[in-house]
Amino acid sequence: MELAYIPSPSHGVLHLGPIPLRGYAFCIIIGVFLAVWLGNKRWIARGGRAGTVADIAVWAVPFGLVGGRLYHVITDYELYFSEGRDWVDAFKIWQGGLGIWGAIALGALGAWIGCRRRGIPLPAWADAVAPGIAFAQACGRWGNWFNQELYGRATDLPWALHITSSTDGRVPGYYHPTFLYESLWCVGVGFLVIWADRRFKLGHGRAFALYVAAYCVGRGWIEYMRVDDAHHILGLRLNDWTAMVVFLLAVVYIVISSRLRPGREEIVEPRADEEAPAADDETASAEDAADKDADKTGDKAEAETGSGREGTGKGEDGTEGDSVDLGKETVTESATSSKSATSSESAGSASAAESEKESGEESEAGSGDRSVARDEAGSAKKG
Repeated sequence: MELAYIPSPSHGVLHLGPIPLRGYAFCIIIGVFLAVWLGNKRWIARGGRAGTVADIAVWAVPFGLVGGRLYHVITDYELYFSEGRDWVDAFKIWQGGLGIWGAIALGALGAWIGCRRRGIPLPAWADAVAPGIAFAQACGRWGNWFNQELYGRATDLPWALHITSSTDGRVPGYYHPTFLYESLWCVGVGFLVIWADRRFKLGHGRAFALYVAAYCVGRGWIEYMRVDDAHHILGLRLNDWTAMVVFLLAVVYIVISSRLRPGREEIVEPRADEEAPAADDETASAEDAADKDADKTGDKAEAETGSGREGTGKGEDGTEGDSVDLGKETVTESATSSKSATSSESAGSASAAESEKESGEESEAGSGDRSVARDEAGSAKKG
């Protein structure tokens, strides 16, 4: 009994009511999304437009799935067309069985159609998505874990894969987890392509060719460890021969392309360069319009403020004028009052003088009358 091992899932599908959720399909879907997301970021960094990678992936992914399935069915036809087999199973892609060689070949055809429709070069697009494809393969290999397939020779290593299924010729036991080896190898290939692309400015499809060559190296030794049924040629599995041939083609492409077209594409999506100035012009126009609106708003606000100030000024001027007028009226009234008071005082003085004069005259008259009265009285006494 192994004390440490990688357990296999008891089943590769979960049922959400009547809907089956298959682990193999989930791994492929996650890989596709990862490849598109990373490819989009790299495409934009190279001067392309956002969304172009996804638009072309709409063509590449279905073609790739069909190509991968066709390669598997053709190379393992006895699983579907031999005696006692049901050929309908060839369409049950969720049960596993995708050949990477067919997926890349037919997927490239779909990508070429998409690129041609968009007017962009296929090699530039392939360079952008190359690391993402490697990471997508790393995710997809975990689908083999859900299906308990693609394992290697028996081993007692602590990371051995425990196979529990006995269907389709499987023998329960502990085996090399070749799916895990290939998954980790693909992660390393993805980072290798990213590093080399930044270091050497790979272009014209050379980043994609590097991915293909590096993957083939790993696939060669991993394929050699597998024990599942496969066709053999001169003692080697068919996929080993395929990996060697594709590796040589990728290396030859890198060498010839470097001599014929060194460097990297300056323009990967002509429309993006044409639309970039337009977008800048639109942005500048929008900014100018915003500035003009702001200026108009500011002028209007200043005008309204100025009008308010003028109105206030007029009101102030009017108030000051009223104050001045009131002041003038007050001064006039004061002057008039002073004049009136002076006149009144003069009249009073004159009246007082006249009264005194009259009083004096009356006093004198009284005195005279009294003198006359005394004289008359004296005369009467004498008489």
